[in-house]
Amino acid sequence: MYSVLKGAGYFLAHTPDMVIHNGTTQTTEKRIKPDSDYLKDIVNGMRDYEACVAYPPNQVYIGNMTPDELAAIPAPWHDKRAEGAKRQGAFGEIMPQDEFVGLMKICDVFDLVKLNESVSQSIKAKLEAHPLIDNSLLTGLDKAAAAGEITDLIKNAGAEAIHLNGEVVGCVKAAHDIDDSLSAHVIFENLVSKASCVASLLQLIHQTGVDKAAIDYVIECSEEACGDMNQRGGGNFAKAAAEMAGFVNATGSDVRGFCAGPTHALVQAASLVKAGVFKNVVVAAGGSTAKLGMNGKDHLKKGLPILEDCVAGFAVLISENDGINPELNTDILGRHTVGTGSSPQNVISALTFTPLEKAGLKLTDVDKYSVEMQNPDITKPAGAGNVPEANYKMIGALAAMKGQIQKAELGSFVEKHGMTGWAPTQGHIPSGVPYLGFAQREILAGSIERAMFVGKGSLFLGRMTNLFDGISFVLQKNSGASQESGVTEARVQQLIAASLREFAGHLAGKLEG
Repeated sequence: MYSVLKGAGYFLAHTPDMVIHNGTTQTTEKRIKPDSDYLKDIVNGMRDYEACVAYPPNQVYIGNMTPDELAAIPAPWHDKRAEGAKRQGAFGEIMPQDEFVGLMKICDVFDLVKLNESVSQSIKAKLEAHPLIDNSLLTGLDKAAAAGEITDLIKNAGAEAIHLNGEVVGCVKAAHDIDDSLSAHVIFENLVSKASCVASLLQLIHQTGVDKAAIDYVIECSEEACGDMNQRGGGNFAKAAAEMAGFVNATGSDVRGFCAGPTHALVQAASLVKAGVFKNVVVAAGGSTAKLGMNGKDHLKKGLPILEDCVAGFAVLISENDGINPELNTDILGRHTVGTGSSPQNVISALTFTPLEKAGLKLTDVDKYSVEMQNPDITKPAGAGNVPEANYKMIGALAAMKGQIQKAELGSFVEKHGMTGWAPTQGHIPSGVPYLGFAQREILAGSIERAMFVGKGSLFLGRMTNLFDGISFVLQKNSGASQESGVTEARVQQLIAASLREFAGHLAGKLEG
C-alpha cells in the first residue's frame, strides 16, 4: 500500500541583519569592493518585520493565503500588503529576527553562540510566550557573555558577529582553531540551518497533532553540510534537529541533491513507510544564509527592497496509509537518468510525460504540477524570468507535441494546471515542496484528485559532474484502503484462502459422512 502525506509545516525567519552580514553576495562584495555603493545603500533597502509579514507571497508560504488568491493580486507584489496579515498561519509562522537568534542559541549544544545579557533576557522573555517552544530549552539563554568577551572573540579569535538592528549583540565562535569546516562562518551557517529546521519540525507537530514519540525517522534535505576536515559533509543535521525538537524515538540521516534534494527525500520516505521499515517518517530542511540577498544588487538597481530577507524551512510527515490522507504513488516516478541529457525538452519529458505514459495517464490527467515555485517578484528583476511559468509552458508544449492538447490550448493549460510562484529563492526550498500543504488540503476537499511534484537540481554546481538532475512523484486521492484496518489486497487474498480452506474442510467432512 502507498504511504500518505499526513501534513506539512512551514517556517520563515525575517533576518535583515543576516542579509547584510552573512549573505554570500554581500560578504563577497565586502572582500572585493568594500567601499561599493551597493554596500552603502543596502541598509536602506531592507524591509521591516511588519512589511515582511504583510508581503503576500510570505502569507501564502505559511498558509494564510492560497496561490489562487495571490495570482488575483496584480504583480509585482513588493509594494502590496496582504489584508489581515498575521505572523501565524495555517501551515506555519514568520518569526522576527531576535527570536530566531535566540533559537540559534537554544540549538547550540557546544556553547559556541555568545549573546550579551540584555539581548539574552529580552529574547528569553519573548520565547517564553512562544506556544511551540518548551521552556526547558530556554535555560541556555541564562548564560550571557560580557560585551568585552564578545568583542575579543570577534577581533582575535575569528568569531562571526551576530547583529540585531545594526548593532553587534553577540557572536558565533569557531569550533576549531585550524579546521575550515568548523570555522565560525560555517558554524553560523549550520546553526541557522539547524534552527530553521527545528522550527519547521515544531510547526509540523503543531499542524498535525502527532505525538513526537511516534516519529521513527527524520530525513534532512537542505543544501548545507556539517562535518569536519576529515569528512566535511558527513552530517547529521537530521538527528541533531530531531534531538532538539524532542523526537526521542527517532533516528535519521541527511539526503543531498541540490534543489532536487527534498523530492529525492520524499520518495525515500514514502518507500521506507510503504516497505514497513518505519511508520512515521519526517522529511525536513532548514534554510540558507548564503542565499540571503542573492539578487540584492538587481533589486536595489530597480528601486525594489531586498526581497530575499528570510531564512526558510519546511517539514513534512509521511505515514502509513490511513485510508484518508493523500497517497504518494511511488509507482509513478519521473527520473532524470544519466542518459537523459540536459536539454529542457528531455528533462521535462523524463520527469512528467514518460512516467505518466507508463501509468496510462496523460499530462492533462494531473490537476496541478508543483515545479520550482520561485517567487517571480524576486527572479524577474534579476533577469531569471518567471520560473514556474516557464516550466508550465514547457509541460504544456510537451502536451501539445504529444497530441494531448491543441496548440491553441497552451495558455489555458498553464492557467489550469499551473500556479504562480511564492517561495523564497533558497535553492531546495521552492523545489516543489511549498505546495504540499495546499495539495493535501485540496485533495481532502475533493477540489483536485492528483498533483505531480517535480524537483530539479544543478549537480554541475559541485564541479564533480556536468549532469543535471531531477525526480518527480504523484500525490493522489486516497483509494480508501487502510494499513491500520488491514484492508489490503494481501489481506483480502488471505481471507479468501482461509475461506476456501474452511469450505474444503467442510466439504470433505460431508463426503466422509
